[in-house]
Amino acid sequence: MRWSIKPDLYSTPYHHHHHQQRPSSHTRAHLLSPTIMGTLELQPLRATKPSELGAAVNEDDLSPIEEVRLTVTNADDPTLPVWTFRMWFLGLLSCGLLSFLNQFFAYRTEPLVITQITVLVATLPIGRFMAAALPEAKFRIPGLGPRLFSLNPGPFNMKEHVLISIFANAGSAFGSGSAYGVGIVTIIKAFYGRGISFFAGWLLIITTQVLGYGWAGLLRKYVVEPAHMWWPNTLVQVSLFR
Repeated sequence: MRWSIKPDLYSTPYHHHHHQQRPSSHTRAHLLSPTIMGTLELQPLRATKPSELGAAVNEDDLSPIEEVRLTVTNADDPTLPVWTFRMWFLGLLSCGLLSFLNQFFAYRTEPLVITQITVLVATLPIGRFMAAALPEAKFRIPGLGPRLFSLNPGPFNMKEHVLISIFANAGSAFGSGSAYGVGIVTIIKAFYGRGISFFAGWLLIITTQVLGYGWAGLLRKYVVEPAHMWWPNTLVQVSLFR
C-alpha cells in the first residue's frame, strides 16, 4: 500500500514558494507541534489513470519482493516498436548460430557452452549500429494492405533486445548447451549400433523440447503469475537490459 501525506497547511502563510524566505526555527517548531501535526491525514495513494499522478501505477503491479521492485520497472511504453527487421534478423541469426555452436562443441571431452549472455552483450552494439546504418524509408509490402514498414523504425530499444535474447536462449537449449533429445539419438547410434532416420530423430528432439514448453504452460499459474514466485537469476539479465 502506498500512502500520501495530506497536510492541512496549504492555507497557511508558511506554504512557501521559491521567492519566499524560509521559516525561522521558532516557526518550524510551531509547525511541528502536536497541535499542527494533528491535522495530518494519511490517505491511500490510488491512481486509475496515467494522467492523475504521472508515474503512479496500479497497486497490483507492485511486487512484494524488494529486489524485484528495485530491478524491474512496472512502467511500459506501448509505442516502442517490437516486431522489427533488426529483431527478426538478429534473433534468428543468434538462435541458429548458438544451436550449431553448442551442438558442435557438445561432443568434446570438455563441452563448451555458449549461453544467451554472450548474445545479450554482443547484440547491443550491433543493434545500435543497425539503427544508425539502416535506411529509415517506409514502404508497403504487396498483399499486406496499406500498412507501412521500415527497416529502421527508430532507435534500438530494450524490447527488441529482450526478444533477441529469448531467441538466443532457445538456441542454447536454455543454458544447457544442446537439446536433451540429441543425447538419445547419439546413444542409439554410438552404443547400440542401430540406425535412426532423420525424421524419427527430429521428431524425438522436437517432442522433448515442446514437452518442456507444455509443462511451463501448465504450471504458469503457479510458478510465474504469482508475485511471490520470483527468479533471482533473471534479475541479473533484467538489470543488464535496463
